[in-house]
Amino acid sequence: MQNFEQIRSAIQGDYKITAREPYMVCVELSLDKGRRHQSIFLAEIEDDDGRKFLRVSTVIAPMTGLDARRMLAFNWQSRVGYMAVGELDSVPYLQLCENRPYDTLSPAEVDRLILEIGGVGDNLERVLSAGGDLL
Repeated sequence: MQNFEQIRSAIQGDYKITAREPYMVCVELSLDKGRRHQSIFLAEIEDDDGRKFLRVSTVIAPMTGLDARRMLAFNWQSRVGYMAVGELDSVPYLQLCENRPYDTLSPAEVDRLILEIGGVGDNLERVLSAGGDLL
């Protein structure tokens, strides 16, 4: 895949899209037979050399009260995604994300990233919120 529009086109018919911007799409996954939902954000980012990447991310929980050491230990053991902190409405939130260069992506790989980041993100959210579905 060479650009964000190709990625957007590849997922258009397969997922419920809840937000669209020029270089960002939000997909809502329905999990656990419709009892849980997880929002997945796909966005274009660029490195210092101008190389474009796809960032796939999901919000897990507000950072208040979270043990950062526990999250870093999870990050070390995880085979999928990376922990990050991002702000939503000026509140820091723990996020799970993965960045991939466009030239390594196929439609099947984008699909796999959405499902994997969404599933792992929902499991983390469930653990950190005592079974809740906050986001």
